[in-house]
Amino acid sequence: MVREEWPEKGELVVCTVKELKPFGVFVTLEEYGGKEGLINIGEVSSGWVKHLRDYVREGQKVVCKVLHVDERRGHIDLSLKAVKEGQRRKKIKEWKNEKKAMKWLTLALAAPSSKIGLSKGELEEIEAKLFDAYGSLYDAFEDILRVGKKALIELEIKEDYAEAIHEVALANVKLPSVQITGYVELKCPLPEGVEIIKEALRKAEEVITIKSSKKDKDTDGTKVECFYIGAPKYRIRVTAPNYKEAENVLSDAANAAIELIKRNEGYGKFYRTLP
Repeated sequence: MVREEWPEKGELVVCTVKELKPFGVFVTLEEYGGKEGLINIGEVSSGWVKHLRDYVREGQKVVCKVLHVDERRGHIDLSLKAVKEGQRRKKIKEWKNEKKAMKWLTLALAAPSSKIGLSKGELEEIEAKLFDAYGSLYDAFEDILRVGKKALIELEIKEDYAEAIHEVALANVKLPSVQITGYVELKCPLPEGVEIIKEALRKAEEVITIKSSKKDKDTDGTKVECFYIGAPKYRIRVTAPNYKEAENVLSDAANAAIELIKRNEGYGKFYRTLP
């Protein structure tokens, strides 16, 4: 999203190198309508800079930290050396994600192929509404994929607009996920013990269905799978949007299996890693 306001001191911004001068580098700020900023030569690198072209080139995308903003003079001082590599990668990824999300929104509502056909001004109104609610268009699209078009309708976006945006989200957005593994040891002395153990593993896999029936939003995109690795040990694999949810589901799944086994005179134990 192109912002009309000015960046804040300490903020990380994506810039395009415009011109190299003996005293520093002029850049344009991608997220702020192409406003111009200056990287003083002393802020390019922590070491002595003899030739600026050894560090930057015209047209290059760089991530800078905002040092000072003078709105009256239209002046922005920036630092390249103050940005660590991890910060640079994260910021570039966020910026690219925002660009993708803007393309998706345009595809849904304003592209020639769209059934909606909004004007540029109308599109910007929807964009601003999503940005105000989520702080990021990309985060908005992820939530739309999780929750459905009701997330948009709650923001008083027309239902046909919401439907179009939801369709584009389904076609383009892939939710992030993590995968963890745990193990259970299950024994049952009863004659039908093998079937009871199978039922216990089914109970473990059904934990998500039970949580979803309680309208637990965090179960969206979560999956539980059980695998035989050699009696009496079995592996439980959980895929979830984040580690906290994955750990909670893994614990619930293991407990569901163990409780059923114990109700049938058996023995069960959970291992986070194999002993």
